Amino acid sequence: MTGIARRRGSLGFAIVTLLMVATCLGLGFWQLQRRVEKHTLIAALDERLTAAPVALPPPAQWSALTPAKDEFRRVQFTATYAKAPDVMVYSSGSAVRDDVSGPGTWAFLPAQTDGAIVAVNTGFVQNTMQDRAQQDRAAGRLVTGEPVKLTGYLRFPETAGTFTPSENVSKRLWFSRDHLAMARALGWGEGGRIVAPFYIDLESPVPASGIPKPGPLKVRLKDDHMQYAITWFGLAGAMAIAFGVWWRAQRRA
Repeated sequence: MTGIARRRGSLGFAIVTLLMVATCLGLGFWQLQRRVEKHTLIAALDERLTAAPVALPPPAQWSALTPAKDEFRRVQFTATYAKAPDVMVYSSGSAVRDDVSGPGTWAFLPAQTDGAIVAVNTGFVQNTMQDRAQQDRAAGRLVTGEPVKLTGYLRFPETAGTFTPSENVSKRLWFSRDHLAMARALGWGEGGRIVAPFYIDLESPVPASGIPKPGPLKVRLKDDHMQYAITWFGLAGAMAIAFGVWWRAQRRA
């Protein structure tokens, strides 16, 4: 019975080891696949960010725009900043702007074009958390009632995380770039005007004062998938070698 029990124990250990090795190999190959997908995404985003700006699609086509195929696409259009409340969106820095460091806020303003409203992130305003009037002055200078030619990037609203603070509507302060929530709270779509499902990260023009500060975007996505794949393959190899050594020792015993 002792020999049978030992054989059963060895077989059970071999099955468990095989499953663990197979799991590690599967995770390694999955990371390689993710790396291919990430490289495809990086290439697509680089192409969108460096392409010449195209005309902003008309409102009839807005429902067909999606983050997967349209986020960060450069567009150009003419609009007039609306006489409506602006919004501060808190920022501690930016992952897509080399020239921005926090703390500060993004200045969101509604703009009218083609009978609809497009929210525009007009740029960064430093230290606004201590001086709300600074953004008020900057936003006020943009609302001239005159049409202006805008160039920027299509972006889609953020989803607030579990620990994201709630917006303060009375102070017009948000902590996530959810322009649709801003529009609902501040009445940007009053009068039956359509509010675009996207917002624009403004690239130009830059105000004479430099505030708010728009600018070009540069997307950097982490690409650690090869390192992760090597780690998983290494673990699979280490377990296979350890099992082989143990199995030889069992055969000799």
